[in-house]
Amino acid sequence: MGFFSFLGRVLFASLFILSAWQMFNDFGTDGGPAAKELAPKLAFVQKFLNSKLGEGSPKIDVRHFVAASIVLKGIGGFLFVFGSSLGAYLLLYHLAYTIPLLYDFYNYNYGEPEFMALLQEFLQGIALFGALLFFVGMKNAIPRKQLKKQTPKTKAV
Repeated sequence: MGFFSFLGRVLFASLFILSAWQMFNDFGTDGGPAAKELAPKLAFVQKFLNSKLGEGSPKIDVRHFVAASIVLKGIGGFLFVFGSSLGAYLLLYHLAYTIPLLYDFYNYNYGEPEFMALLQEFLQGIALFGALLFFVGMKNAIPRKQLKKQTPKTKAV
């Protein structure tokens, strides 16, 4: 069972590790294609924060956002391979702040072609989030040391 558990973690984490590696290779000086895709969405979030917090709200730099995604996916993926709960929590944090931002199906009407594509990606991200929650829950449910049952010794009469 141990080997299959490790293999499952490797296959699951490879999604995040390979994505982080690709984003790192494409990063460049402008943040790469990920930054170009995220820039209008982060501008919308920045506009919302400015409306709620005023002009003194912190500025979100798209390159820093992409760099944080690379770090969380890369480190979280490698730690997850070795069964670390910290790796799972890093991946959960990454998914929690990127899924609603990247897959904004709620900004489109039902009949539009973007709606179904973004909804599918959103649901896949939610499924990954659920799998990580399952891992964390199972990791916390298993006691660290399982006591061996000792057979009672027979008494000599």
